[in-house]
Amino acid sequence: MAYKVIDRESYYRKGVFRHFSEDCKCSTSMTARIDVTDLVNYSKEAGTKFYINFLYILSKVLNSREDYKMGYLWQTEELICYDVINPTQYVFHEDTETFTLVYTEYQVDYKAFYENALQEMEKAKNTREYGLDLENHPNWFDASCIPWLSYDSLHIELPDGYLFFAPIVNWGQYRKENGRLLMPVTVRLNHAIADGYLVANVFRLLQLEIKSFVQK
Repeated sequence: MAYKVIDRESYYRKGVFRHFSEDCKCSTSMTARIDVTDLVNYSKEAGTKFYINFLYILSKVLNSREDYKMGYLWQTEELICYDVINPTQYVFHEDTETFTLVYTEYQVDYKAFYENALQEMEKAKNTREYGLDLENHPNWFDASCIPWLSYDSLHIELPDGYLFFAPIVNWGQYRKENGRLLMPVTVRLNHAIADGYLVANVFRLLQLEIKSFVQK
């Protein structure tokens, strides 16, 4: 884990950060449907898992700009930006109807990421422990799939004033609409480090990255 400390006096969101971390402490979230038709077809043709392919694309998008990699050090009250953030994904156990966390390191190399994610998911299937370990995983973001439902909205609530800056991303079951497969995705970010543009930009980048990914 490596990071740089952000100088708040020269931070380009200085005024916004102060307002939404002191006066109006809140988060902002947005749900939209993205077109995953080409990624679903690619995954089937390649014999790979759509879930891991999307997880890779999501991780690549969130590592593409500093605004999505912010953190806060409580001990020193410093605003920081991590060099890289990694996805915390989940394995669902049908027998207990519970989840186990899977800490998967993001790697730019797709094949390396895919194999690592697959192996760690298989290991998680052998336990029924939740596996939460925040102390050793400060630069991990939450990536959670809800495959049982193609939902219209979803809200993740955190206590007022809680300066938690890691993205929280959920996605649901895709469904066919007008011949295309559309999947609901929800992105939550702390308003102190992100506004509507930055949240909406995640969806734009996901579509662009999906297009690039399937053309390789």
